[in-house]
Amino acid sequence: MALALIALTLFSIAMTFQTIRATTAEKRAKIEAETSKQVSDFLVNLFKVSDPSEAKGKSITARELLDAGAKKIETELKEQPLVQATLMETMGNTYIGLGLYDEALPLLQNSLKIKEKYLKDDLLIAESLDLLGLLYRCQGKYSDAEAFFKRAIKIKENHFGINNPDVARTLAHLAIVYERQGKYFEAEQLFKRSLEIEEKKLGSDHPYVIDLLNNLALLYFDQGKYLEAEPLYKRSLEIREKTLGPDHPDVAASLNNLAALYGQQGKYQEAEHLYQRSIQIKEKALGPDHPNVAPSLDNLANLYRDQKKYSEAEPLYKRSIEIREKALGPDHPDVATSLNNLAVLYIKQCKYREAEPLFKRALEIKEKALGPNHPDVGISLDNLGYLYREDGKYSEAERLFKRALRIEEKALGPDNPDVAITLYHLANLYYRQGKYYDAEPLFKRTLQIDEKYYGADHPYVAQDLEGYAELLRKTGRIAEAESLKIRAKEITEKGK
Repeated sequence: MALALIALTLFSIAMTFQTIRATTAEKRAKIEAETSKQVSDFLVNLFKVSDPSEAKGKSITARELLDAGAKKIETELKEQPLVQATLMETMGNTYIGLGLYDEALPLLQNSLKIKEKYLKDDLLIAESLDLLGLLYRCQGKYSDAEAFFKRAIKIKENHFGINNPDVARTLAHLAIVYERQGKYFEAEQLFKRSLEIEEKKLGSDHPYVIDLLNNLALLYFDQGKYLEAEPLYKRSLEIREKTLGPDHPDVAASLNNLAALYGQQGKYQEAEHLYQRSIQIKEKALGPDHPNVAPSLDNLANLYRDQKKYSEAEPLYKRSIEIREKALGPDHPDVATSLNNLAVLYIKQCKYREAEPLFKRALEIKEKALGPNHPDVGISLDNLGYLYREDGKYSEAERLFKRALRIEEKALGPDNPDVAITLYHLANLYYRQGKYYDAEPLFKRTLQIDEKYYGADHPYVAQDLEGYAELLRKTGRIAEAESLKIRAKEITEKGK
């Protein structure tokens, strides 16, 4: 019941922001004013299903209220199309936040159709285009996301000019799409352009500017360009500490980012200190059982796991699971993330019996919450396949790897780095079985994807080269194997 009230309160808050937002477009302001009361009346009526006399003693969940609201929009607001479109958009956005992408899609599509029919090229249409772009990005449908973001940018530039903060925000959305496609040069240019606009219009201390600094730093981080990422993370941290104070949750987020960078560089002591400080800030500001504490616990546990400090990592993972189950419910995808992390720890310790039920439960949660063809389901299948491979259950592992590949290739495209991970695991499985003929094209394809996505000098490429070199050595191609090993070593040394 509490969750239901929170969900509908969020609807109300979201609608309030939408209806009072300042705008220079008189037509848009008039539309928003007309729809405000109608939206409020609709939400009040929707709340009635949570009244005990209306619900007849049945407990109403937030998801049930959402679904009921979506049906009411379709049936009760046909004569009020702009109100209908606004509420469709709000509920679609909420579904996205819950990871329910299939439920969000028809609402957002219909909202856009209504707006295009009644408003033509209005800024409200750009908002719908932005939301659909975000949805498609969440689904891994990057070409669709790119098209919608580009349309939104065009509309906004026509209204505001090319140097407007609203334009900059959609540029940043598109940059993230390019980053996930491995188009790092294009992503970098858009992040920099967006950062320049926001900083000039809003000042260097504005939260949007800080977010862009973090996004650009993450882009460099993903490419293994740690020297470029570090000053951006540090600048973000410095601004947040100065403007928000040392104990603000956003400061904790910046500490977490910088800690991840140090961990990747093998600076474990520095990383551990930052993670611990991040956790302390979140616990003080949000409470020890807040779900935002859980990711920092997982990150610190991952750091301990990488150092083989397994006894220190395990209680952190377990606490993360407990926090998320209590705050989000046992079937939330974030619970699956923590379950997966603990299972990986058990694999590192060869505790396969302890790991298996965790991986299976994580898979079950994701299939239920996200659908059987979501790319995150593919990742869970790959994890379980990895476990079976390590446990010598090769036929079960092969079946799971192949199913994971089908899902990931369909959802993300054939050249996605998540696809490369599963290809590498399957190639390694064939290698262990002596099926060198089957393994070689998979090693080659993995290397090609990672070189294209991350660049020729990324640590992941070095790992691919090592695996392929071992195969070549086994098949008697010693000279080729040595050449790949030398290249892998050069990449590793360069990274250090």
